[in-house]
Amino acid sequence: MPACFTDYLSLCRSIAAIGYFFLFLFSFFITISAACFNGNCQVLDSCSQATDCGPGLYCGNCPTLGKTQPFCTRGQAIIPTSVIGGLPFNKYSWLMTHNSFSIVDAPSLQGVQRLTFYNQEDTVTNQLMNGVRGLMLDMYDFNGEIWLCHSFRGQCFNFTAFQPAINTLREVEAFLSQNPSEIVTIIIEDYVHTPKGLSNLFTSAGLDKYWFPVSKMPKKGEDWPTVNEMVQANHRLLVFTSVASKEAEEGIAYQWKYILENEAGDPGVKPGSCPKRKESRPLNSKRVSLFLMNYFPTYPVENEACKEHSAPLADMIGTCFKAAGSMLPNFIAVNFYMRSDGGGVFYDLDSMNGQRLCGCNTIAACQAGAPFGSCKNISMPSSSPMTSTGGSFSGSVQFSKSASAVSYPNRFVVGLFSIPCMLFLL
Repeated sequence: MPACFTDYLSLCRSIAAIGYFFLFLFSFFITISAACFNGNCQVLDSCSQATDCGPGLYCGNCPTLGKTQPFCTRGQAIIPTSVIGGLPFNKYSWLMTHNSFSIVDAPSLQGVQRLTFYNQEDTVTNQLMNGVRGLMLDMYDFNGEIWLCHSFRGQCFNFTAFQPAINTLREVEAFLSQNPSEIVTIIIEDYVHTPKGLSNLFTSAGLDKYWFPVSKMPKKGEDWPTVNEMVQANHRLLVFTSVASKEAEEGIAYQWKYILENEAGDPGVKPGSCPKRKESRPLNSKRVSLFLMNYFPTYPVENEACKEHSAPLADMIGTCFKAAGSMLPNFIAVNFYMRSDGGGVFYDLDSMNGQRLCGCNTIAACQAGAPFGSCKNISMPSSSPMTSTGGSFSGSVQFSKSASAVSYPNRFVVGLFSIPCMLFLL
């Protein structure tokens, strides 16, 4: 082969290599310029850190659905009354956290290793800031006080205790004080036997001034007062107990007199089935105007929650809607509420409130003052939750010390307790 041709061929290859290199650089910079960052990323956009995502979003993933690369995920609710206000309280749907106090890595105040299930990952204050408006609290007599415990057989132990209930109630009081138009509901799994124990507890926490009186609660399935009326009267705290006698003794509403409820635990997440809780009236009863939909498995596992809060949750809402005689839930109670495959429980709440309040497929499409069914043309899921206060977010939903460590305690506990004992942990 002539040397000149060999040199020419080498030169061509060099030029081609340089061309490919510049083409690669061009493609790289085009990709970088097209990528979102610095708070511009929307729901399902790829992200590398929390600050990439827009308001109300965090950067996480969902390996149980094969989504290992991080993407922006909803972490905050749209408060429906901020879009369409003035309707009866029972015309809205709200987010409720199951065992709101049972927080991963909450320090033990008893000096022993806690041995129980965990259901949430951030403080009650942060839950409220992120749009949670319903709290499930298990209260027990313990060490001469009333404590929050995740326990069994009606007794609190030092290894199942979390903290004195007044600490959490003071968080609620601070939130209501700082947010004078917000309404919070508390449902108590009640193991308190101290006479007047609960009423004295709420008074000590400064919550009596927000108390919604039992005398004003509808008794025959009528509408509740409007949210505006509740705010104007400062009746912004609804409290329900699982003990019927306390309605007459302490003025605390008996839960199943006012709320319909499906079964908790595994029966409540079984596809295609929405059985009523045994204490509840039939779900299609017209004598009760609030409906609580439980949606959490018997054994909570953090890493599974994003899968649970994807399509199966939306399907279960449809199933329970039919079981309740075409009544949408007023509360959806979940574990690890921020974990999802993108929109999660927030997306489903948006959809329910959109249908309820304005006849649109999401509340983000509602227009205050417009005729029912007049909807803004927007894409779903909504990526800009409208809230006046914001919670905190992290790159992988790590509100605890370690995302990898938090899944093991719950699995470990399953092997230590018998099935009958676990039924009390719901």
